[in-house]
Amino acid sequence: MPDLLYDKSDHVAVITLNRPERRNAISVAMLEALHEALLDADRDDAVRAVILTGAGRGFCSGLDIKDAVEGKGIGGAGALAPTGGAVHIRTRELPTVTLHEMDTPVLCAINGAAAGYGLDLALGCDMRLMSDTARLLPGFARRGIVPESGGTWYLPRLVGWAKACEIGFLGDELPAERALALGLVNAVVAADDLLDEAHRWAAKIAANAPLAIRAMKRLFRHGLSEDFDAHSHHVLMQLMLLFRSQDFQEGLMSFLEKREPKFSGR
Repeated sequence: MPDLLYDKSDHVAVITLNRPERRNAISVAMLEALHEALLDADRDDAVRAVILTGAGRGFCSGLDIKDAVEGKGIGGAGALAPTGGAVHIRTRELPTVTLHEMDTPVLCAINGAAAGYGLDLALGCDMRLMSDTARLLPGFARRGIVPESGGTWYLPRLVGWAKACEIGFLGDELPAERALALGLVNAVVAADDLLDEAHRWAAKIAANAPLAIRAMKRLFRHGLSEDFDAHSHHVLMQLMLLFRSQDFQEGLMSFLEKREPKFSGR
């Protein structure tokens, strides 16, 4: 079976890391496949929300260290080390970068342990639902490294400076309820209900106006680096475009007619 599964139905794409025997450790091939799958979902007008999860008992145990030790996997600083010499992955082709730049909402269903790169991958998603039996493992300092794929950027923004330092410097395992209390996840769900709940959230997103959702995500992202005046200007420009959309008219008419809207994404 392929190491990455992609399924699409009812405007929702589900991407599943599929190396359960290795707790979904990320190989070179998986990095490339995940980057492409995320791009495909973002470019597909029929996809309005993405669910990212793992097969089996783990979400993602990080980059495949075993392959790296054997000289055929992922080395330091984003380098590949296949037979014939090192090859470098371009930063913009890393899935964590793709997650940050895409406009389609991504919901992470953390079904098991998320460690190393797997934790950064989860943090790069827009929302996180976590199984009550799952764990976050921020043990970077225990391996002599730092969160290399977005964690140092996301953690202070998600939980604040002091808590980010607590998570990174102590490196303690974070069970689901602790992750929720810290604000790292949106909700904790019983393990058997995790995917169903993720689909319920994704279906709610997909039922809303997709142009507005994508614009909102873009504005959230840009707002992280803009001052208020510049950001307000960009918001008004975006509103001018949305006012001309069929979805805006449908939103108004459905409200007046007291019915559920049916958005076309146009």
